[in-house]
Amino acid sequence: MPRYKAIVEYNGTGFEGWQSQSSGNTIQQLIEKSLSDIQLNKIKIFGSGRTDSGVHALGQVFHFDYNKELDCKRVLLGINHYLKKKYISILSMVSTSDNFDSRRDARLRTYRYKILNRIAFPAILENQVWHIKKNLDFELMKKASALFLGSHDFTTFRASSCEATSPLREIILSDLKKHDDEIIYTIKSRSFLQHQVRSMVGAIKAVGENKWTLKDFDIALKSKDRNKCATPAPACGLYLVSVEY
Repeated sequence: MPRYKAIVEYNGTGFEGWQSQSSGNTIQQLIEKSLSDIQLNKIKIFGSGRTDSGVHALGQVFHFDYNKELDCKRVLLGINHYLKKKYISILSMVSTSDNFDSRRDARLRTYRYKILNRIAFPAILENQVWHIKKNLDFELMKKASALFLGSHDFTTFRASSCEATSPLREIILSDLKKHDDEIIYTIKSRSFLQHQVRSMVGAIKAVGENKWTLKDFDIALKSKDRNKCATPAPACGLYLVSVEY
């Protein structure tokens, strides 16, 4: 049966995440409905991973099977017609090998987190950044972010509901940059635990506002204790940037 690979971007505000829910208000279900709207019925799509409620994506990947060859350009135009008012856009769609798996074949995932550090409220970037009024110490935050590099047990930074069999993850990029009032955190790994990135950003922010020292930060990381984690960052500033295969 032919298999297809697609890349999608979406504004996660107002949705209950990627994964199908009983409410039906998820990215996955809306894409499946748009396929049904163009008479491609009973298609189930499989994403490269779940994004939580309120999290955005610039390059989420999914695959699906269909029982005949499709005109990808025509399908793309059709489903985007139904999705455009939902702030979901399918960027590309191509035929792929029958054994391609968007989740299991992923070799590297990149996430980005955006903080707007200023007094004024974000009129344009509302629900797209974490707005923090208190002045943050960027240099200390940068030092803290670098401590995440390498392989660690991230028990401290995983949700209590996380179903991953192992808390061990290798972080190959943990980079913090500042541009005017924006602080942007970029992180890369093969995979992440539930709420891991948001929990990590919450800890970096605790250092930036001098609630934690770098020693406190290191102790929390090594403690392997969820109760030692800072308050996780809100979902609104988090973006799934890309998935590499």
